[in-house]
Amino acid sequence: MPRYKLTVEYDGTPFHGWQRQANGLSVQECLERAIKRFCGDKVTLHAAGRTDAGVHALGQIVHVDLSRDHPAHRVQNAINFHLQPAPIVVLGVDEVDKRFHARFSATARHYRYRILNRTARPTIARDRIWHVPVALDAAAMHEAAQVLVGRHDFTTFRAAQCQSTSPVKTLDFLRVDRRGEEIEVNVSARSFLHHQVRAMTGTLKLVGEGKWRIADVAGALAARDRSHAGATAPARGLYFVRVDYD
Repeated sequence: MPRYKLTVEYDGTPFHGWQRQANGLSVQECLERAIKRFCGDKVTLHAAGRTDAGVHALGQIVHVDLSRDHPAHRVQNAINFHLQPAPIVVLGVDEVDKRFHARFSATARHYRYRILNRTARPTIARDRIWHVPVALDAAAMHEAAQVLVGRHDFTTFRAAQCQSTSPVKTLDFLRVDRRGEEIEVNVSARSFLHHQVRAMTGTLKLVGEGKWRIADVAGALAARDRSHAGATAPARGLYFVRVDYD
């Protein structure tokens, strides 16, 4: 059975997250249906990351085993045809070694959080960005964010329903930049806790508003208690950007 690696882009707005579930349509279910329509195979897809309801992806990585060989371009075109009109598209397909695993072979995952920082609400991007009308100091947010870089116990930024066996993670990169009316939070690590990026962003927003200082972020991290952090930022501003592999 050949194994294929799929690079997938999707708008998470209408979905109940990546993972197949009983209470609503998921990205995984849409893709698995499209593959069945293409080649008749009933498959289970494996993804690099399980995005929540409303979270988007620019470069989600998925692998799937099919019952027989197909040219990669045919796999891509056929799946995209059967995905219509869902806001999901396969950007690329590669046949890979059976040792490749979309989740377990990943060496780094990269996320981006978008904040629209202006008084006027968004229209076109309303489901794809967090609107914060109060002026934010992006430079102060970036400075405070560096407290979180490195290996730490991130219990403070962990959702109650997180299934990770350990709250200890290594954050490789965390940067906050202003680009006109938009503020971007870019973050990289091998793996993340459930809601970690959104919880960190919600906390850094308090710094941007001038309500918190660097010491408050450090204190929240050290507390190892979710109640010590800021509110979890909305799902609509989060993007799963890409995955690195050796």
